[in-house]
Amino acid sequence: MFELDSDGVAPVSAPAFRYIDLFAGIGGFHAVLDAMGGECVYSVEIDPAAQRVYEANWGHRPLGNNSVGDITKDTQVEGVVNVPPHDVLVAGFPCQPFSKSGAQRGMDETRGTLFFDIMRIVEDRRPTVVLLENVRNLAGPRHVHEWDIVIKSLRQAGYRVSRTAAVLSPVSIAPEHGGHPQTRDRVFIAATRIKPTEPSRLYHSRVDEGTLNLPDPFEEVAPISLADLKMTREWNLAEHLPLIDSEDIPGTRVTPDEWTWIGHWDDWVRKTREMLAFEADRGGYPARNLPGFPIWANVWTTDDLERRRDLAAAAGMDWKISHLTKNYDIYDRLRAFDPSWTAKWLGKTRQFPESRQKFEWQAQSAESVRDCVISLRPSGLRVKRLTHLPALVAISQTPIIGPLKRRLSLIEGARLQGLPDGFAWAGQRDAATWKQLGNGVNTGVVAQALAKQVERDRDLLELDVNGQAVLTAISKTMADTGGDLRARIAEALERGQARAAVGGAD
Repeated sequence: MFELDSDGVAPVSAPAFRYIDLFAGIGGFHAVLDAMGGECVYSVEIDPAAQRVYEANWGHRPLGNNSVGDITKDTQVEGVVNVPPHDVLVAGFPCQPFSKSGAQRGMDETRGTLFFDIMRIVEDRRPTVVLLENVRNLAGPRHVHEWDIVIKSLRQAGYRVSRTAAVLSPVSIAPEHGGHPQTRDRVFIAATRIKPTEPSRLYHSRVDEGTLNLPDPFEEVAPISLADLKMTREWNLAEHLPLIDSEDIPGTRVTPDEWTWIGHWDDWVRKTREMLAFEADRGGYPARNLPGFPIWANVWTTDDLERRRDLAAAAGMDWKISHLTKNYDIYDRLRAFDPSWTAKWLGKTRQFPESRQKFEWQAQSAESVRDCVISLRPSGLRVKRLTHLPALVAISQTPIIGPLKRRLSLIEGARLQGLPDGFAWAGQRDAATWKQLGNGVNTGVVAQALAKQVERDRDLLELDVNGQAVLTAISKTMADTGGDLRARIAEALERGQARAAVGGAD
């Protein structure tokens, strides 16, 4: 616990560096950068609910449409960039389409987008380190143009950045290095300024300023990689999240209808296992696993004409034809094995909403649906082992923890993103909180991405006073903690909440 000074705020040493937090959400980047010794000098978030949560936890009210200003106003008014000087710029920016021109004009093609606003700040303020986060699709085949323009714009501004995407996920990082049991693929763009603006004594002692041989920003460089931090053992939610060992947590109730759907598909798992064992015994081979392809009971029919019609409608979609064919086969085998049970089970299934007539088993040898993580998705029920969780999406898809007979709790959801249990939600509805968690960045991934960026670009950072400060602060924090910043983030949160309690930042 911190001792508060006369103003009611925990004292902290002079900041190691200054940073700005764009499209800040609830402050995942803020949590990491404060824990590394940084000071936030500017933040922007358009959503009023997220603004309130950010302020309640960090003592800063982000700018936005309902506050003093916003990023567009601060970057596009008469050519003036009204953003304080800073060393680090972080942003989880929205993916927007850019205009296309035969001339490939680089940043000009981003005009009117929020990325354009980011680049206006980058070009005017010249931060030493830029770290951008986006959905994986930004680096996918549908956004080749946008990806090329992002990389080209940063290189034209004088930054070292890799054209190869760095796709990072908390589930790939061992927990002792800040990983979390959540599959959440995100693209990180790590750009470091090449030309120093404040040469240090080290700069002058190594090479004459006039003959400094700086790298070409268009020279290819490796993307940041977390391969050496890889999780090599199996995740265990109960241990690594950890799960709260309680069935009675407000806001986690599973409805009677949901239990009906779960129990119904659990019957299917049991009966299908019986059928597979019978077939194996009759054929003299080991029993096979439950099928891993999607089970679509809504297309189960004995009518050959209807089957042919469905297959014809799927023409050109080989994956769908394959799924339909496999579904007809499993249905025929179940009817042959136990026709009475199959007819009764399918009759009840037909009474469910169509999305609950679909099922996907990804739990390998687990005995029962109730032993697993259950996700009620628009595409059906998906069942996985209690190892790790899918990416948080929305409250309607919050996973059900079978053995605990409840949904994932908000505290556990925050833990998935690396946020402390004491994180405040400003009295908002649970639906808003789940949305914010689903939109947020994972603190463990952010910390390691920053660490790998400064490690890769040490040669550039050592040329500049501010660069050295950023390098030292991040490297020392990671060395002291091994990359597990939970305690440091909790301390930063306590300082921020104390600041919020006495009226926010100056």
